[in-house]
Amino acid sequence: MTPLIVLVGPMGVGKSTVGQLLAERLGVGYRDTDDDIVAAQGRSIAEIFVDEGESAFRAIEKQAVRTALAEHKGVLALGGGAVLDADTRALLAGERVVYLSMGVEEAVKRTGRNVARPLLAVNPRKQWRRLMEARRHLYEEVATAVVATDGRTPEEVTRSALDALEMKQA
Repeated sequence: MTPLIVLVGPMGVGKSTVGQLLAERLGVGYRDTDDDIVAAQGRSIAEIFVDEGESAFRAIEKQAVRTALAEHKGVLALGGGAVLDADTRALLAGERVVYLSMGVEEAVKRTGRNVARPLLAVNPRKQWRRLMEARRHLYEEVATAVVATDGRTPEEVTRSALDALEMKQA
């Protein structure tokens, strides 16, 4: 079993919203690996970061992504940093992967000083630039299609993703 569509991109880009819309249009289920992690761990991602550190979280995330890719056949959204893992990137080869992108100013506007996003807690603009410098090429590497989200509604982004993948809506 393999997902119909996998969404990747930075935190706050709208993977959950667009993922749910895509699943609705295609008549399939929606799943988010961040939600899987929170449910399995019984605590927030921010708490995992604080209690165990980023490397422990990434190990948990890697397993959650592997499980979801094997089990889910609908629309799957991955956490913003999931593409940092080479094994995860290898698993995405051959999948329909949509990279939802956005610029720094849009990202700061959307995420602000959100304490639930531990990697952006201090100086979000600087942290955002640093994160995107480290991740943009990885998102692009795994992507079948890239859809910009800046200044667009979730519905517009959803339509663009379907068009880019040449998929018919239900």
